[in-house]
Amino acid sequence: MVVNEQPNRPEEADGKGAKPYTPEVAEFVERFAAELTNAGMQRMASRVFACLLADDSGALNSAELSERLQISPAAVSGAVRYLSQTHLITREREPGSRRERYRVHADTWYEAVADRDVRLARWVATFERGIRAVGPDTPAGRRLAETAEFFDFMRGELSAMVKRWYAHRDALRAAGGRDGSGPA
Repeated sequence: MVVNEQPNRPEEADGKGAKPYTPEVAEFVERFAAELTNAGMQRMASRVFACLLADDSGALNSAELSERLQISPAAVSGAVRYLSQTHLITREREPGSRRERYRVHADTWYEAVADRDVRLARWVATFERGIRAVGPDTPAGRRLAETAEFFDFMRGELSAMVKRWYAHRDALRAAGGRDGSGPA
């Protein structure tokens, strides 16, 4: 992979103190993108998401993503469409421009889990209709019922887990944890 040469000193990267897109950052982006791809995410979406996560601002435009990842604007477009639909990023207009920036937020994982909660609720409702269609006392009906119960259980666990996460995150922040406000 070709990594664009940028200043060695972070304060010179963009005049705002942002760190340059170094070979080490590029390696992380590609490694994490490979992990996301192995988990089922689209390859280009994985790369764009990892690149946004690794950027100090968490927001880049299509040209910046295309340049950093050495991919076409069309590949960026397809990736951001998928990432927007899955609530992993948001689109915003650059001030005074018609160009869009794509942003990953600190709560991106919560949003993704919340999206899963909505999806699980729809699945449970669909399975309940399926149970009525095949009959609750049939082997298929029992299988569908157990599946519906599993997804309903997951919904409750996800909600409780997110609440525990926020309490844990707040405790980390109060102790100067890994959110950038203090030592790791």
